[in-house]
Amino acid sequence: MQKRPRVVVSMGASVDGKVALTRDALLMHQPSSFLWESMTPPAADPVPIDIIEVLRQQYGCNAILEGSGSLVAEDETPEQLPTYDGDTAGLYQHFLPPDITGQPSPPHMWFTVVDSRGRVRWTEKHPNWDALVLVARSTPADYLGYLRREGICYLVVGEERVDLARGIAALGTELGIRCVLSTAGGGLNGAMLRAGLIDELHLTLAPALIGGLGTPSVMDGPPLAVGEAPTRLQLLSVHTDTGGSVRLHYAVVRHRQVA
Repeated sequence: MQKRPRVVVSMGASVDGKVALTRDALLMHQPSSFLWESMTPPAADPVPIDIIEVLRQQYGCNAILEGSGSLVAEDETPEQLPTYDGDTAGLYQHFLPPDITGQPSPPHMWFTVVDSRGRVRWTEKHPNWDALVLVARSTPADYLGYLRREGICYLVVGEERVDLARGIAALGTELGIRCVLSTAGGGLNGAMLRAGLIDELHLTLAPALIGGLGTPSVMDGPPLAVGEAPTRLQLLSVHTDTGGSVRLHYAVVRHRQVA
């Protein structure tokens, strides 16, 4: 049986663990992107790491994972889609056209997005990359019809929302993916943390402080229950540079089952 794909989280953050400047400002938009880049001195690291290439070499990684919130602001209203007027029953099955899924990897890569609400509108295409959307049975039929018309693959993994454990497992069983790199925000990463899905963490800390109650952090999502233990990490490597950035690499310590 195909093992669950390895999940590696890679995040850039301020020293106080913030991954955005405010909750509502996407880092891909100005002025946030400029301000975020300015936190790290321009000549800070003469040997920058290409994390996706490292993971391709180590684990054959061929999928990146993002949440819809990294692409669409919460207060943004997506373009309305045409009403799907066919039989919707067939929409709620995986959509994996063989001409897309059969491409050799490398070089083929998957850009995977969790989007049960159907908010992302796909306007860009890149060589050797295909979009893959994780949806649920609650996802609007209009959105699933739109994905099919655009030839965008999707996996139906959950009822009211995407079941992350099922979704990650399906990446392995349906597509043979062995390693997933999450570059998502704190909400999705925090949910994966609580689901026990994270295996490694690459964290680069910029020499800056952001602060702010409610500003997204490396791991958001549900808090620990009273008496619940934090997830322990094993430090694998540390790299510092003259500009003040620190690059940390951790493995998640799995709890051993008591006989």
